[in-house]
Amino acid sequence: MEGVPARARGYVAGAALASLLCLAPLLAGRRAPWWAVALLAAVYAGGEQIARRRFAGTPSSVLLAGAFLLPPPAAALVPLTGALLSHVEQGPSLVRRVWRAARSCLAVWAAAHTHTALGGQHAVAAAGVPYALLPAGAAVLVLCAVLAVLDGGMFALAEGLPPRKVCRGLFLRSLAPLAVHGLAGLMMAVLWRSPYGPVAALLVLFPMGVSWWVFAQYHRERAAHRATIRALVQAVDIKDGYTRGHSERVGQASMLIARELGMDEGRVEVLRFAGILHDVGKLGVPTRLLRKDGPLTPEERRVIELHPEYGHEITRGISFLGEARSAILHHHERIDGSGYPYGLAGRQIPEPARVVAVADAFDAMTSTRSYSRARPVRTALAELERCAGTQFDPRMVAALVRVIERDGWHPVVTADETHPTVPAPTAPDRPGVAR
Repeated sequence: MEGVPARARGYVAGAALASLLCLAPLLAGRRAPWWAVALLAAVYAGGEQIARRRFAGTPSSVLLAGAFLLPPPAAALVPLTGALLSHVEQGPSLVRRVWRAARSCLAVWAAAHTHTALGGQHAVAAAGVPYALLPAGAAVLVLCAVLAVLDGGMFALAEGLPPRKVCRGLFLRSLAPLAVHGLAGLMMAVLWRSPYGPVAALLVLFPMGVSWWVFAQYHRERAAHRATIRALVQAVDIKDGYTRGHSERVGQASMLIARELGMDEGRVEVLRFAGILHDVGKLGVPTRLLRKDGPLTPEERRVIELHPEYGHEITRGISFLGEARSAILHHHERIDGSGYPYGLAGRQIPEPARVVAVADAFDAMTSTRSYSRARPVRTALAELERCAGTQFDPRMVAALVRVIERDGWHPVVTADETHPTVPAPTAPDRPGVAR
């Protein structure tokens, strides 16, 4: 949200006003268990600071415990202190803090309201854990849904992303972690109401802290993977200006094809890596050939056609890439056997390479280069279908056509690019990306 657009600021203001309405009963003088609110808010604020600096998440179990223990207006107060005092890496800091406070307040209020409406507080007070699971689960679903809708709306306004797709992705990604936090929050609430009191309830945070630490190690490893890939891509970008943005879009298209084919998320991530790094072998090609404006001689073309093998060698020691290396090596093979470097045909070509080949050709056709203008998305898809069975795997082509006709093509544009994105099929008359 660097340089937050006016419409996004209005969205933040609306969320802040809605959160004040949730707190209206307290502002009107309604009684509340202030000591419990203050204790949970202090624990959440401290956990938020530790989680953001040491781990890779936030102590949502404390928020859910508040939703299970307190009336909705009081529960909505719990996240305010932690959100308003949280560390902000990018400006404007006030807008970001207000947004974090408002979204958390609204989500916790909705979760607490759902929990209360389903009789969850009575079940918690009676220590009836089996009976408390249903209202607690419903509260977790509501919390997850509200956060996904609010964040999806912000992404749509601030970054122009498709709201339905973003909301669905945010909901699915956050559901499992919030379910775990929900169980911990329910345990905290039951112990809080038990004879052991709040001290025993807060001890639940210790195993949660251990889980945060483990989760943080996983995220650090993923961050190291991303840094490795980013360094390689930046090196190629410096050497060959054409690849700037191209690699990311090929990775995105490869990911769309993989998901449309029903591959598991592990393979989807590997194929994204493969698409991003498919041209890394250009580091071994002379720069003068990559930047040559005129036609290539046969000798020069043979040198450039060595880049898949160079890429395979460059990534040899990067173990987390897995089968992505086969895509780097074989993404210029053709189904009819006329490709390079080894002239493989049909099923001899590894599946990741067949995916990346389609994604690479699609972005090449829908992008302007020194020797060709960008084609409309519909024209590019028609060309892929025409070449299916000879140059491309028909199954991969069909998957890309289905997903783009259904959801459109919304390529991620890097900070280095200032040109408009490739149009979706619904607007074929708009210009494509120019690099």
